[in-house]
Amino acid sequence: MMLKAARTALLAVLPAELLLFVLIVSGVSLPEPLLVLAESAVLAVVLLEGVTAYRLYRAEAQGGADRRTALRRTWHQLVPVQLRRIVAFELKGMAGLALWATGRRNGVPPGATAVTYSREQASTLMALVFVMALEAVGTDVLLRGLGAPAGLRAVFLVLDVYSVMAVLAIWAARVTRPHVVSADELRVRSGVFVDLRIPRELISSVRQSPNYNERGVATVEDGRLAVPMSSQTNVVVEVTEPVTVVRPLGSRSEATTIRFFADTPGAVLDALRPGTSGSGTAGTRMTAGSP
Repeated sequence: MMLKAARTALLAVLPAELLLFVLIVSGVSLPEPLLVLAESAVLAVVLLEGVTAYRLYRAEAQGGADRRTALRRTWHQLVPVQLRRIVAFELKGMAGLALWATGRRNGVPPGATAVTYSREQASTLMALVFVMALEAVGTDVLLRGLGAPAGLRAVFLVLDVYSVMAVLAIWAARVTRPHVVSADELRVRSGVFVDLRIPRELISSVRQSPNYNERGVATVEDGRLAVPMSSQTNVVVEVTEPVTVVRPLGSRSEATTIRFFADTPGAVLDALRPGTSGSGTAGTRMTAGSP
């Protein structure tokens, strides 16, 4: 019961505290009782989270877990999976910017084939970044003209800069996290949101088959997974056993057919051809065109 209350309180207090912070730095005069009530609520939530975390950590430590393992398990139990994954997206996105700036890629071992998929959306993301940067300048000019307090202008500036950085991080993640075909597996990715590993021995067939009517980031229907880019997929992989798909916010499904987009779908077919990359994938069928 305490764990459930702590999780619920954590999800509720974060947006409320952010709203209160924005109002305060914007120069909005809030009633003193409201401020006292808000800070008291935050303090109560902090205490609840602390007590719950301590109990969880102690239980793990008494069960024989070392300090790092106990802390990790406590974090996983206390923080909802959706929030954990959002935090992970932010961290991986920022890391992607660093990789992009230095010309490196994530998860591409020596000898593996990297297949990009970001080219289709590059112009759209570039235009979006340009428009958002113009909007940031225009918003600041407008707020200055309206005589808005400096605190409010700073809040809008931070939000605008963060929005631009978020789009750049999405772009960088898609550039630095390509699909990967290695001797052991096919790794299907979509930035930081999807990372599906398919053992090569499970692949029964792979074919090129364009589809221009996909939706979502990772949708599973009747055992068929779609990982599109700009509503498109062009590679279809069939597997002999269901593989577990982890969707962006943590829900899990099983799939036996995987559709995804690649800038050069032929490169995927060539890399998965039997005998390539040290693979022992005998009998994999390669075809082109629609089924």
